[in-house]
Amino acid sequence: MNRMLYQLPLALLLLIFTLPLFAGIETYTFETPEQERIYHKLTEELRCLVCQNQNIAGSNAELAQDLRKKAYEQVKQGKSEDEVVKWMVDRYGDFVLYRPPVKATTLFLWVGPLLFLLIAFVVLWRIGRTRRNQSSETDPVDEQSLEQARHMLEKKES
Repeated sequence: MNRMLYQLPLALLLLIFTLPLFAGIETYTFETPEQERIYHKLTEELRCLVCQNQNIAGSNAELAQDLRKKAYEQVKQGKSEDEVVKWMVDRYGDFVLYRPPVKATTLFLWVGPLLFLLIAFVVLWRIGRTRRNQSSETDPVDEQSLEQARHMLEKKES
């Protein structure tokens, strides 16, 4: 009985860790190597809308699986790469693309990093200038204070 208490949690842990082995593997067959090339290029260039920093080829999210399936179906129907991308953009917006086109709605995506870099440079420059001004504004020790200090030291030494 005591031995069984230790074996049960171990068996449950092993079962839990083997669950990913039962995950489905997507296999798609293509009529031509060109269709397969288009499919793989699409899945590498389209962004997973759930993961956001991963393409749909490498994502296990359900939406990414659906997007891969839809891309496969459209490629099998003979649609070109541009037609599939247009369908994805029409349905999900420019965010589905890793390299969105430059237009008014995506301008911040293209200019944003440069803008943040410029702001960081201005902030660092202002901090440096403020510190430099503060260090130059500190009053140097005047001659009278130095004389008092010498006089005090001489008294202490005697």
